[in-house]
Amino acid sequence: MKAIFRRKREGKTNYRKRFALIRSEKPRIIVRKSNKNIRIQFALYDEKGDRIVVSALGSELKKYGWNHSFSNAPAAYLTGIMAGRRAIEKGISEGVLDIGLQYPSRGGNLFSALKGLLDAGVEIPHSEEILPGEERIYGSHIDEKMIEAVKEIKKKIEEEHA
Repeated sequence: MKAIFRRKREGKTNYRKRFALIRSEKPRIIVRKSNKNIRIQFALYDEKGDRIVVSALGSELKKYGWNHSFSNAPAAYLTGIMAGRRAIEKGISEGVLDIGLQYPSRGGNLFSALKGLLDAGVEIPHSEEILPGEERIYGSHIDEKMIEAVKEIKKKIEEEHA
């Protein structure tokens, strides 16, 4: 009897999907969300283990003046812009999205982060129909005041990584 990999046994890794992403020979753009934060990482495959080249956390938005939740759609969008700009500075201009075992819901926070990465200039294969609308990205469904905050912080991020 063959032993099953530990991470597969624990339900943490789908090795078929992981192998397909690695076979593309493009950097994987790993998007993970929790109840309080969102994390975006650009990873390159290495035999000894994946190498994280660029990383951005939603909580880093605090230094730009963000005083809202770090796990909502506007925060995911801004974190995507931040990660995308950092990746372009490091010479990474394309990748494939890796959402892991998370359930993909059309227009959700994972795809808000994707929209931020695309707006930053990173080329990622995707379908336009999964991306959230402008009202969701700018947070008008949460609070009308949030629209200006998102635009202001987006401008600050773009100026810093120009």
